[in-house]
Amino acid sequence: MAASFVTLFQWRLNSMLLHENEILLGVKDQIKLLISQLDAAGSFTGDVGMILGRESGHGSWASELMGMLRQAEDFVDDFVIRAYGQTEKDRKDSIAEFGKELQNFNSRISEILNRRPPVEAPLMLEEIQRFVRSNISSNEDNETDLVTCMLNYINLPYDLKLSLLFCCAFLRRHYESIDGLVRVLVAAGLVQEKPGELMEDKAQGYIDKLISLGMIVERKFIRDHFKAPSPYFELSPDVMKAEDFFMSTANSDIMVPPTARHVSIYDADNTIPNTNSFLHSLFVSAKDGLPEASSDCLRNVLHNSKLLRVLDLKNTQLESLPDEVGKLVHLRYLRVRFSNITKLPESISNLRNLQTLDIFRCGHEFELSNGVLNLAQLRHLKMSGPIYGEVRVPQGISRLRNLQTLEGIYAGGGIAKELGVMTQLRSLQVSCVSDDHADELYFSVMKLSMLRKLSLTVEKERERASYMYENSFFPCLESFSPPALLQRLRLVGRLIERPLWLGSMENLTKLYMCYSHLSENPTTILQFLPNLKHLQMFKAYKGSRMDKEFFRAGGFPKLEYLHITSHNLVEWTEIEEGALPCLKQLSISDCMELMLLPEGLQHVTTLQILGMWCVHEDLIRRLSPNGGPENYKIKHIPLVTYLGHISSVLGRWTPQ
Repeated sequence: MAASFVTLFQWRLNSMLLHENEILLGVKDQIKLLISQLDAAGSFTGDVGMILGRESGHGSWASELMGMLRQAEDFVDDFVIRAYGQTEKDRKDSIAEFGKELQNFNSRISEILNRRPPVEAPLMLEEIQRFVRSNISSNEDNETDLVTCMLNYINLPYDLKLSLLFCCAFLRRHYESIDGLVRVLVAAGLVQEKPGELMEDKAQGYIDKLISLGMIVERKFIRDHFKAPSPYFELSPDVMKAEDFFMSTANSDIMVPPTARHVSIYDADNTIPNTNSFLHSLFVSAKDGLPEASSDCLRNVLHNSKLLRVLDLKNTQLESLPDEVGKLVHLRYLRVRFSNITKLPESISNLRNLQTLDIFRCGHEFELSNGVLNLAQLRHLKMSGPIYGEVRVPQGISRLRNLQTLEGIYAGGGIAKELGVMTQLRSLQVSCVSDDHADELYFSVMKLSMLRKLSLTVEKERERASYMYENSFFPCLESFSPPALLQRLRLVGRLIERPLWLGSMENLTKLYMCYSHLSENPTTILQFLPNLKHLQMFKAYKGSRMDKEFFRAGGFPKLEYLHITSHNLVEWTEIEEGALPCLKQLSISDCMELMLLPEGLQHVTTLQILGMWCVHEDLIRRLSPNGGPENYKIKHIPLVTYLGHISSVLGRWTPQ
């Protein structure tokens, strides 16, 4: 990991020169010299030997250099913390001292570089096999897979190695959206910052590459959610331990070694462990929440770990965040999901470097304070109440000029108008849309030329069940026209009529329509969208019949995923041959009146998965491979899963 560490430290120093210009003005030359020293270090072929326990002069030399660089990095981070709490006179003295120490580090690093040993012998397969056998519980069946995965990991470039380890630490055994992975990679400093470039786009490229290599896989029945497959997840804790840089464990009582910079505690059930003072990333995922005493543990962790850049707390059921979080000057990522938090501490306004604030599924009646307006570097603000409820943000939210993601907000009280000047937004999710601000909201959204993702949820009837929108109508959408570059659209609520602009969204790749209850089937126009890949219609069409006009030959040219939920659907008669040429997954749920799947489904040869949930038992019987008369329509599909609405029998069929 020495090569990766060198590069990350180099990127970190370049980023500091961009953002900390004021306090670094007197030591710029020393920092630039340190950057050039790192550049001279070049690649480290000894990294692999260090992982596998190979004894060599190159490995010990790389360890010595890495130890020196860690000291330098910690010294730089500590200086930034001290400098922002000092008077001008004290800061001047600190900068002078900082410059002298940088000179010292540069001299010592130069001396180590001059002692660089010759390049090592190439890696032997037997070494990897020994590593797997001695570190991981395996049998003959999976040893080959583990060795192959280890080879794949070793051959990755440094940026993808680190990205994979972070994904394993972040995902644990769970699934996460690509957007979530991107945000944590950027915050952790795994993406080089360059003026005029969007770091999120580069991180997206890393994730796409790992997906193409099979190192991250998509969830079968919930699209756009990914996890590390079993072999890589099994390898990751031991690779992290060998790298002496990461640590991943299910034991929340374990001692964190002083060299670990990134720690993941998954399935924690009692407490949050004490950590070292040099920790950069902490991921904690609880099984069923943590006891009340864990709040004190968290307070101690935050007090001791002032260099934290990433703090991810999932399912901890915390009632509040301690004030100490506001002292984490370097913090770039704060995620507290599935908690009972109703407000953030006032000290949150001190987090001048925070990029991501994620408080998804927080406590009831959560409301952001004005302190969030001081978070000048904030790029992603993700929120929701306990059941996807809205969160009220303070007026002046448009001051956050770096904000790209704003999700879970209520747009009343003047916020709708402010959105119109936030032209840098790429993702917007608005809940509780109502007549009093809808026109202003639509007008503002049409100005957001950079917008790629939009979600609008209508105000629900308060007297009905909290998750129902059956009788909640969208204010007229005909005056609305979506931004031209929009790729994802989510509409939750009843529509008076089918919006005409739906058929002109040429860049749309994903569409989710929920409770629309349209009398006209939207697929008649959606099938002509050239880039649509993902379509979910949850009670979007209230008609009882779908004919071939809804799935014409050549229709839906790029659609890969189709999900239909409808209590009213009785007949689906035909799919024209040549329609849905790229469909991989078809899901049908709560279609309890549907007795037959359409003729022509047998011609959709790209189908890999058919899911039928809460459907009539007669439909399942007709499709059965054990003599079902309609089986010819689906026998080409590798995986068919089903659940009957009466017997609640869950089953699956695979090719005979």
